[in-house]
Amino acid sequence: MRKPIINAELLTSIDVLNTLNGGHVEARVQLQHKPEWREIRVRVPGIDRDQIKVEIHNNFLMVFFTHQLQLAAQRIEVPRVVYNKVIPYFIDADRIEAAFEGQQLVVRLPFNEFSNGYHRSIPTSEG
Repeated sequence: MRKPIINAELLTSIDVLNTLNGGHVEARVQLQHKPEWREIRVRVPGIDRDQIKVEIHNNFLMVFFTHQLQLAAQRIEVPRVVYNKVIPYFIDADRIEAAFEGQQLVVRLPFNEFSNGYHRSIPTSEG
């Protein structure tokens, strides 16, 4: 049986990316559908719970954390986006909630009156 060959450049790239990412594992995002809401479950190994932020900006729901890099004498905060999607029309954005269950962030997106579809008869008139 032949051993796979991994070249040195690939190993170096992996090491550099791991260092730039703070040495943590990629975030795990799960979407679940419940009868009354959608749920987003996020786990980011290696990142403290208090560093994870949830924001709504221009109808986009964003889950992110910032990673601090030290470049020369300057500290730079680099945002690391875990989830960034538009909020669907059938979600009540004013009632979105986020809480931690252990090390996992749970974001609940409750449905609004449009969740069962929108229907309206439009009368026609003579033009």
